Amino acid sequence: MSKVYVSKASPNTIISDYQKLLRKSGYLKTFDLSVPTVIKINLSWTRFYPACSSWPWQLEAVLKTLIEDGVKPKDIIPVENRTVVTKVEKGAFNNKWLPVLKKYGVKMHFLTDEPYVDYTPKSKMLVMGNVFHKISLPKIIVGKNIIHLPTMKMHVFTTNTGAMKNYFGMLRTTRHYAHRNIHETLVDLLAIQEEIHPGRFAVMDGTTVGKGSGPRAMEWEEKGYLLASSDLVSIDAIAAKMMGFNPLKLDYLKLAQEGNLGIADPKKITVVGEDISKVNWHYKKRDTLASKGQKLIYHHAPIWVEKALLQSAIVPWSYFASNFYHDRYWWNRFGRWRTGRFLKTDWGKLFTAYPQSEK
Repeated sequence: MSKVYVSKASPNTIISDYQKLLRKSGYLKTFDLSVPTVIKINLSWTRFYPACSSWPWQLEAVLKTLIEDGVKPKDIIPVENRTVVTKVEKGAFNNKWLPVLKKYGVKMHFLTDEPYVDYTPKSKMLVMGNVFHKISLPKIIVGKNIIHLPTMKMHVFTTNTGAMKNYFGMLRTTRHYAHRNIHETLVDLLAIQEEIHPGRFAVMDGTTVGKGSGPRAMEWEEKGYLLASSDLVSIDAIAAKMMGFNPLKLDYLKLAQEGNLGIADPKKITVVGEDISKVNWHYKKRDTLASKGQKLIYHHAPIWVEKALLQSAIVPWSYFASNFYHDRYWWNRFGRWRTGRFLKTDWGKLFTAYPQSEK
């Protein structure tokens, strides 16, 4: 049976809470310590918004633990990428990752600056061979261990999002071509991870959880949970179950289990630590105006319509529309107020206490 380690956390003890969880999980046993370790940070919005992107304390706790446990800073490789609607350098600034990395002497690697190499999977792909003419991945990640730093939140395309979806960010910025078949794509990427990363691990932050139409236009709720596992399917499945969803009814989890890439059935997953058997937040799937439009194109229109609107010379219209909706309309109507309210909480005060790097 797979194991998912779950603990409670508080703002006053968050770093030690993480360290206890990581060491209890035996995370280092997952890795080949003769090779460096990639830390895949998660950026879902250029702006800071609660539960949207990896927290500075999440990054700090993992860095501190790795270094204390004998991993050299030069062998730690934090990475993140841009999307067509996010700016990774600005997002790293807004989410306060850079001062944390500087504190521990670790260099950030923006994948926008890294060379890519073509990769031919050994496993049979469900869809990726059809979606992309060739599969390209950052050269710097190949052959390295990997630790994912997702936050616990919902997603308009996959219901919830976590460790598996985090690897989607490794692809080039044309990765939105795969949204029509996002569930199958995530399973293909998990198969690729097993081929190129000798050790895989995920540490999910559920201190504040994103509810509703994620990964950006969400409501936030304080929950105080941390999750860790070497089974990327299981950690996402337990997170989904806590939110109130049946993991076996989420296609990406069901397909991953059917492909023997991990365990999605909660009955076959051992939860170590907190008793979450009665945890059910009764979350419901939600869409935004933007995601409704995208789903109309992806799932109810012929493929030529998608190619014309989202994969041609006129595609910048969709980037503009998404940015206008999220960064102008939604942020000013909801996001700014919700973020201000969050910053008054104990978790918000902890975020504020982290230093901001110079631009």
